[in-house]
Amino acid sequence: MPLSAGLAVTLGVLLVVNLLNNRFAPRAYLATSVLATGALLALAHGAGLTWADVGLVVDRRGALWGLAGAAAIAAGHLLAARLPVTRPAYADARFDGADGRQAAYQILVRIPLGTVLLEEVAFRGVLYGLVAAARGPVTATVVSSVLFGLWHVLPALALIRLNRLAGRTLGGRGVLAAAVAALATMVAGVVLGELRRHGGGLVAPAAVHWAANGFGFLLARADDPDGSLPHFDAR
Repeated sequence: MPLSAGLAVTLGVLLVVNLLNNRFAPRAYLATSVLATGALLALAHGAGLTWADVGLVVDRRGALWGLAGAAAIAAGHLLAARLPVTRPAYADARFDGADGRQAAYQILVRIPLGTVLLEEVAFRGVLYGLVAAARGPVTATVVSSVLFGLWHVLPALALIRLNRLAGRTLGGRGVLAAAVAALATMVAGVVLGELRRHGGGLVAPAAVHWAANGFGFLLARADDPDGSLPHFDAR
């Protein structure tokens, strides 16, 4: 399969998955994401990419970048949870009433397998590898980051209903929410793309991605009506 055809099919798969996960079959999120990950890796193989081309390698450098990045993300979350201006971001209805079992499922299953695995394989793996093979790593980072931002447009439309800070800041304006989310995740995509390039694979961006979502979940408190500091027991 030519690289251009592989890229076109990959984009088509991601469009379908985005619609399924955010509009038509959100309850099948985990299964859809895992199946899509396998399909994307098969497409990459059909386009002639190797495991290294899609970042499926493990080395000491990537592990060190991943540990350092995850630690920085954790520290940033803890700081943001203590600052009045960002503290309301942790009052999020998506996590309302989550007990220990549900929290474990989110942190150990849904986030790493449903979100991180799919998005890293898709954007920093297959898309990055296809574009890098044709245009080089810099163009690959730019293209994958732009598409990563667009991927988050549909989730952003729900965010203004579910997250207090987003709802208060954006005032229910869906178009603005989508634009802000797209720009923010494009920037995040650049950072993750650079981690992929300097770390030699997907280990570093995946670790940072999981830390960003996982620690955000740990600190989230939807039942915090006055915006007080979310409880977090670090022991």
